[in-house]
Amino acid sequence: MPIRNIGIFAHVDAGKTTLSEQILLCAGTIKQAGSVDRGTAHTDDLPVERRRGISVRAASVSLTWRGVDIQLIDTPGHTDFSAEIERAFWALDGAILLVDAAQGVQPQTETLFRALRAQGLPVLFFVNKMDRPEANAARVCRQIRRRLTPNLVPMWDAEEALEFVCGTDEELMERYLRGETIPTDERDQRLAALTARGEACPALSGSALRGQGICELLDAVLKYLPAPPRGEKRLCAVAFAAGQDRVMGRGLWVRLFGGRLENRMPIELQTGTDRVTGEPITVQRKITQIRDGAGRDLGALEAGMVGVVYGLGDVEIGHVFGDAALLPRKVQPGLLRTPLITASVAAEDPAQRETLREACQTLSLEDPLLHAQVIRDTGEIQIQAMGRIQLEILQETLETRFGVRAAFGEPRVIYRETIRQKATGFVAYTMPKPCWAILRFELSPAPRGSGVTYRSTVPVRDIMLRYQHQVEQTIPQALSQGRLGWQVTDVEITLVGGEHHLVHTHPLDFIVATPMAIQDGLRQGGSVLLEPILEVRLVVPLECVGRVMTDVQQMRGEVTDTVSDEDTAEMTALVPVATSLNYPTEFAAVTRGKGSMSTALHGYRECPLELGRTAARRGVDPLDKAKYILAARSALEGGIFD
Repeated sequence: MPIRNIGIFAHVDAGKTTLSEQILLCAGTIKQAGSVDRGTAHTDDLPVERRRGISVRAASVSLTWRGVDIQLIDTPGHTDFSAEIERAFWALDGAILLVDAAQGVQPQTETLFRALRAQGLPVLFFVNKMDRPEANAARVCRQIRRRLTPNLVPMWDAEEALEFVCGTDEELMERYLRGETIPTDERDQRLAALTARGEACPALSGSALRGQGICELLDAVLKYLPAPPRGEKRLCAVAFAAGQDRVMGRGLWVRLFGGRLENRMPIELQTGTDRVTGEPITVQRKITQIRDGAGRDLGALEAGMVGVVYGLGDVEIGHVFGDAALLPRKVQPGLLRTPLITASVAAEDPAQRETLREACQTLSLEDPLLHAQVIRDTGEIQIQAMGRIQLEILQETLETRFGVRAAFGEPRVIYRETIRQKATGFVAYTMPKPCWAILRFELSPAPRGSGVTYRSTVPVRDIMLRYQHQVEQTIPQALSQGRLGWQVTDVEITLVGGEHHLVHTHPLDFIVATPMAIQDGLRQGGSVLLEPILEVRLVVPLECVGRVMTDVQQMRGEVTDTVSDEDTAEMTALVPVATSLNYPTEFAAVTRGKGSMSTALHGYRECPLELGRTAARRGVDPLDKAKYILAARSALEGGIFD
């Protein structure tokens, strides 16, 4: 059967889950559409989702439309659950991006479109809520063309759609100008090819709440969004979500890009890399069952398919099975958005402390960005999150799913840091014997947002290739804490010198030495604190504009754009996360509930140390050379990367 793997994305409250319900109803998969407000939506199956009326994790459902098997993934809209949205990218071949016909293009809409484009996913727009009195499809189209892409093709205007397609092909344009009739099928085929290449974005309109335009949208999915390639025989799959079944245990949602998986099939999983040899460390597991989203036993998955695989144990989300080179896009958590706050969590009943720790570890397997960890010195459990809403959901999840009543401490902003000026980092790890690893790095500041780049100019006669591989593999850990205690970013690192010894070099010496040399370079170069900045979109009554502008200034922010109409103003501002954590509540009070506010991560900028904060160092400081070497050799309690 032909296949489509499609995701639904939108700004919060644009109607994604309602659209998913209507799609299932139109396809005959369900007999009555569920309601988000009543907590009966079929894609919101978690108790917390039904109680709050919001989606907090991506949900996959299957349906058949005109003989095509469609795997539909409904994603959360709130930015606090960006990790769920991002993981859905890994499984898809195309996307439906909803835009509210009344609200227009909102900040998360822009963020999602850029991310979909970066992932090379074709996009189909659906202008929703056309039943609203204030709906304006023409205004929405202008916004999409101005803010997102000029290649919007409104399919409700057949002549405009035809002109767009003809404008991309000289021969077709000549036929059009001669007055020749261009068959609709030919137009659609060319439009599908343009959409697959990202050179066109067809748009439809309707109302998910009223069930208007839904069948036409499904037809457009089949016409314009691509089918997955299915001929690859080599195994390639990615785990993009996890679930728990009372009988089968933990199940992994898997997208197969190549090869085949079957019930009772043994599968080899890579659990890590040997730091000495560089060889993969593997274990063997056996698949117990493969199901679809409705719980039916599929028996097998083939290339292009999505299903739930049981029996693979505690495999982390993002794990790639088989040949990762066959993946069409990068599988790396945090590309869309990284956690912005951290908070401690403690069980109300001290007897449940170990249960809480295990629950946090389980949740971290399902969302690696949570990065739950136990601080060795204090025993405190810390967890990272995108925002307060996610912390509230985690608190409910711990109670309803794991039976642990827990309390979170006051959230603290996660800062980053970079090097202030070019510097050299050096270490000669030659005592106490047996050891020998000499390293010299050059560290330089890099443009904001560029991340970390590394290269080596050292010949293999000075440092053997396998030792150079160890150095490169250790760089991320070496930068996990800078001199201010935060992850180091926006830095260029070049290995410019060093030496191994044929007799004295131990296999792990360069892993131990790398953080010492890197931290020496960071000390020499000085540190710059970086704070996360949000782009905030505010729609406010005109009488509140002055007050909101003052609020932005008091938060150390700046208003970058203001557009007014008869009774409201739309403002765009850049504000630090640290000063705006509590502003949504204050904003609602200022506007008496008549305004709207949405945020997206803008980036990081330099922050004076007195306005930010440092972080306590975890583990042993590599610059405390004697103590660090003892810890590295397991002579002290604790690890060097704790």
